[in-house]
Amino acid sequence: MSVALFTHPAALAHDTGYEHPECAERIRAVLRALEAPEFSTLLRELAPQATTAQLKAVHDPDYVDAIFAMPRDRETVIDGDTVFNSGTLEAALRSAGGACAAVDAVFEGWAEAGFVAMRPPGHHAEIDRAMGFCFFNNAAVAALHARARWGITRVAVVDFDVHHGNGTQHMFSADPGLFYASTHQTGSFPGTGAATERGVANNIINVPLMPGATGEVFRGVWETQILPRLRDFAPELLIISAGFDAHAADPLAQLRLREADFAWVTTALLEVADATCPKRVVSLLEGGYDLNALAQSAAAHVRALMRL
Repeated sequence: MSVALFTHPAALAHDTGYEHPECAERIRAVLRALEAPEFSTLLRELAPQATTAQLKAVHDPDYVDAIFAMPRDRETVIDGDTVFNSGTLEAALRSAGGACAAVDAVFEGWAEAGFVAMRPPGHHAEIDRAMGFCFFNNAAVAALHARARWGITRVAVVDFDVHHGNGTQHMFSADPGLFYASTHQTGSFPGTGAATERGVANNIINVPLMPGATGEVFRGVWETQILPRLRDFAPELLIISAGFDAHAADPLAQLRLREADFAWVTTALLEVADATCPKRVVSLLEGGYDLNALAQSAAAHVRALMRL
């Protein structure tokens, strides 16, 4: 299966400071893993910058303007987790722009799937607020770009990051043509994602997992609670918020997944996509903070996207 890999050196210039878990080395680790011979057929592309129109289709225009106006000659601390400096804006623009470019690649037909290895991540970014390492909601920007450019109406985002994608849910919950499903550790940041949060048309699915939940538990809830609902929704495009911080080695949470679990859920999602939106799958890197676990999990995920 032809898979396009979108990345850019600008991802390394967003400096989050000493010992911050969301660091540039995350991208270096993933890209090193994807240099293995088995990934030689990846279509390697530079992530472009998102346009202001693409961003303002999702985010409050005043918020977008405020991000562009932030000083680039010093560090600005937005919250305890999120900092802005000279390299942040381009990195964030290329994270969102890479997501849109991956959407274009699958609709143009020269790739059957796309994987965007960029940072900062996006699923915590709200309509008018940066938070949780995130500035622009890459998945939502990509979803609305697909609607605007390619004329589709039904887009699904599925999220297996250990933290709930509060921003994506809030942007999708009032639109029955958008679907969001998430497994995440209960009680973890940002504290959203209860099973009772269902959206206007039951288009939101949250399955919180208890600390210590294993891959067997993870696979079970995807198989019984999420995949059937995704299949019924029948998306025209499937976007994956691919966070790998549910790995047992990750320092920020306490789920017990392994590389094989990420490969399994990717394959299961492709099987649904084959039936509803063949060759229209876009995956976006979200979390993952143990470098070795992140690299090996991302490699397992991309291997599954390539159907190796």
